[in-house]
Amino acid sequence: MRHDDWPAPEEGLVLTHFLTVRDVARSRAFYTDVFGGQVVLDENPCIVKVANTWIIMNPGGGPTPDKPDVTLRPPEPGDPVSAFLNVRVADIATFHAEARRKGAEFLTEPLDRKAEIRCYLRDPDGYLIEVGQATGMLDGIFADPPPGSTS
Repeated sequence: MRHDDWPAPEEGLVLTHFLTVRDVARSRAFYTDVFGGQVVLDENPCIVKVANTWIIMNPGGGPTPDKPDVTLRPPEPGDPVSAFLNVRVADIATFHAEARRKGAEFLTEPLDRKAEIRCYLRDPDGYLIEVGQATGMLDGIFADPPPGSTS
């Protein structure tokens, strides 16, 4: 394995995203199949390189000495969403069609939001993933503010 395949910068930092998953093999397959990820490490933890970032996956568990008051668990159906993956693609129609062919289930078809075209899907554990393609924002056109906002 090449050094560049690991989330280990020679200087500075890199950002990765850790997901607590129920079934490592199922999640690993999802991120390799749907997003074209490359498995860097199968388990303990699973590391999948996706484009220019890494998804790190491991089962949940209770507190450890380095996180004494933290319990990790995947989301339950109906849990509020406080964070999600945001994936940017060059061609959302192509990505959407390919991902559906590979078994991904989207909440809606891609919708034009003026600044971008976007849609959402969930991974096998229910994590929300936004997939978007910048369109209008490249020309200074942005989405309308939410109703009632003062912006």
